Amino acid sequence: MIARRRAVTDAERRARLGVRHLLAPGTRADRIEDVADALVGLHATDPATVYLSAAARLAEPSVAEVERGLYDDLTVTRMLCMRRTMFVVPTPLAPLVHASTARAVAARERAGSLAFLAQIGWDERRYAAAERAALAALAARGVAGAAELALDVPELREKVLASPGKSYASWQTAGSRILRVLAAEGRIRRARPRGSWTSSQFRWTTAPEPPADGADPVAAKAALARRYLYAFGPVTVEDLKWWTGWTLTDARKALAAAGARDVDLDDGGTGCLAPDDEAPVPAAEPWVALLPGLDPTPMGRRHRDFYLDPAHVPALFDRNGNIGPTVWADGRIVGAWAQRADGEVTYRLLTDVGAEAREAVAVRAGELAAWLGPTRVTPAYRTPLERELAGGKG
Repeated sequence: MIARRRAVTDAERRARLGVRHLLAPGTRADRIEDVADALVGLHATDPATVYLSAAARLAEPSVAEVERGLYDDLTVTRMLCMRRTMFVVPTPLAPLVHASTARAVAARERAGSLAFLAQIGWDERRYAAAERAALAALAARGVAGAAELALDVPELREKVLASPGKSYASWQTAGSRILRVLAAEGRIRRARPRGSWTSSQFRWTTAPEPPADGADPVAAKAALARRYLYAFGPVTVEDLKWWTGWTLTDARKALAAAGARDVDLDDGGTGCLAPDDEAPVPAAEPWVALLPGLDPTPMGRRHRDFYLDPAHVPALFDRNGNIGPTVWADGRIVGAWAQRADGEVTYRLLTDVGAEAREAVAVRAGELAAWLGPTRVTPAYRTPLERELAGGKG
């Protein structure tokens, strides 16, 4: 007799999301490491996203707690990895992420940087010499910005015109390219930025220990797939491909090596669960959350219909597929929020969530405004509804 395959309903998928992503009652974490671990990594292209994503999931949210992990204890690591995107991952997980994704990204970054600087006559020897000089200058200073390092290493000030003839053409320095590659390879890391926690003016410091390049990328892909399955499962092969930036073949091989179990989904498709994660997850108590733009919960998969009405996509995403700040209720995206110039956190619900949830959203918006205080946050990628709300038309 053939055993019937497990089915996971959309309701259970939403329950899993609330519990695994530390959004349901009683699931909040005490430390930034636990938040990053639960989600495999926090999106970090927009510096503010890391803090806002953590604040939505910490029992006692604070900027200081995130900075402790990033800059004091170094228990979380900012790195260029999945989809050539910045993430903050638990430091113990960084070698696995490096072997499975970041190493290949860094290799492409180095090749691109060499080709870019070849336009002004640089060869590999000159590039290597400038790189060594930059590392030596950074070691001597301890912490420095790109402009400071360029004072020590004049070659870093040389400029190249990127995308000539295009409306978005710009002059880029050799230093910006070299430092990006060194960071992608894990040889330097971002230190505290100038300004507030929302600033992207990062300074640099040497990495405590560059990642080893000897790890097997195939085994690392399987291990990362298992972590992703537990955090986001059930997922489809296309979800894993999208989240990692791997090829479809690599995603399929990683799921097979991870021992993924196929399950039936409500939309008629096939999803995958981690091999030790097939027990049903019951519905959590009602919950609401205000998540920032690029939060890992909505950005963690390609197929989102079980928690997002497709009709709301044009209002909530930009043209490149980046999501803005969202309002959640019981595992569904039900609206959007924004911060106005006066500091008020305003929102609009796109779905009728009932009186209790509406009141809970209002309370959460007030709490977020109080937590932000004088800080003003504008998402790096602005969406139609966020712009409208921020402009005072909510």
